[in-house]
Amino acid sequence: MQAPDIAIIVLFLAANIIFGLWQARSNRNTGDYFLGGQKLPWIVAMLSIVATETSVLTFVSVPGLAYRGDWTFLQLPLGYIFGRLLVSILLLPVYFKQGVTSIYEVIGTRFGTGMQKLASVIFLVTRILGDGVRFLATGVVVQVVTGWSLPLSVMIIGIVTLVYTISGGLKTVVWLDSIQFGLYLLGGFVTIIFILLHLESGLPEILAALAESGKLTMLDTGGNIFFNPMSFGSAFIGGIFLSFASHGIDYMMVQRALGCGDLCSARKALIGSGLFVFFQFMIFLLAGSLIYLFMQEVPQEKDREFANFIVNYLPSGLKGILLAGILSAAMSTISSSINSLAASTVTDLLGGKASLGMSKIISAGWAVVLICIALMFDESDNAIIMMGLEIASFTYGGLLGLFLLSRAKRNYHPASLAFGLLASMAIVFVLKLYGIAWTWYILIAVLINILATLTADLLTIRIKSGKA
Repeated sequence: MQAPDIAIIVLFLAANIIFGLWQARSNRNTGDYFLGGQKLPWIVAMLSIVATETSVLTFVSVPGLAYRGDWTFLQLPLGYIFGRLLVSILLLPVYFKQGVTSIYEVIGTRFGTGMQKLASVIFLVTRILGDGVRFLATGVVVQVVTGWSLPLSVMIIGIVTLVYTISGGLKTVVWLDSIQFGLYLLGGFVTIIFILLHLESGLPEILAALAESGKLTMLDTGGNIFFNPMSFGSAFIGGIFLSFASHGIDYMMVQRALGCGDLCSARKALIGSGLFVFFQFMIFLLAGSLIYLFMQEVPQEKDREFANFIVNYLPSGLKGILLAGILSAAMSTISSSINSLAASTVTDLLGGKASLGMSKIISAGWAVVLICIALMFDESDNAIIMMGLEIASFTYGGLLGLFLLSRAKRNYHPASLAFGLLASMAIVFVLKLYGIAWTWYILIAVLINILATLTADLLTIRIKSGKA
């Protein structure tokens, strides 16, 4: 990096810290700190949802998917839109009716505090592992662009994010998410415009050439849908249930919707985010396809296609803007994770008995844990974005099944619920062992959870009645 690039990065990081410290004045209690006083504009909440869920994986992996293949990844976010509709209809009304701070309070009210704490612990474990992958993805890009080591990259991002998140709480996180979303989306547009200006052909000719070579294919109708995660049926259904779970029972995502003033605003934020995510993925897939032409179809190291383009072809200044976009994508997710982990810890595990100061200390503790987890991860043979989505698939199905069971009028024995939850997570390991596509994990886990809980409950009743 040259002086203009370094100046852009330093200014960007300093601005995030200053904004967080300035916003800290508005936090008077844990309600302000964890839900922004429930006064968040729905547009800001919507952009924060988009920034939180796509993170740096969009920068690292999505252009690489298009570079190495085509646009069939869009089948997943198409399902995301329908999954959000299910959340808006089935789950959001319950959260607003009960006026919860943490969504796992719904489980506590219905099944007792023991199940509430168990659900919260599962969320905490899933979140720190998933965001460890996101830290890894950030390190991959920052390491290539700057030449810094992976530990140094993680520490810089982690410390800056920790400072503004702990200072300002959810309100700071959400507003910075919205700004950061605009910044890394700008990075995608800058890439597209730069390449179009340097290619000899016009956009219609370029798109025609890409289409002719199959690089713009969006639907994959081949292969076995149970073993190929990108086959249309597998990807679309998987996208529906992944979004249904992630935006319905993952507190980090739902927290933004709960920060809105009412149910209508929350629904607009949630459904609108699905449309924005689909558009965003199109932008970065297009960027990856154009990079493929610009770099003359030369094979690149997996998940480093975009980073190599930034390093080798972008001029000084633009390189700094793109790196700021990468850091934005990373920090938006990590800051959201820190705040939601602390909120769930305070509300679900400590019963809401924590002061504002203690909540900030807990936030700092989770930030340290995330940094340590990030340093423990390594790359796998799969694209990083697939690795991140697969981690969530191990626990989302069980939690979603638990929330759906809470909507039934039947009273379940706590042991039956725990058995169903554990069975739903165990089945995922079996599915993975037999090579079933990860896009089916959540749906099958939901079904197993419900069936196992009902079976265990019926057996419990028979044993108690002396009929077994």
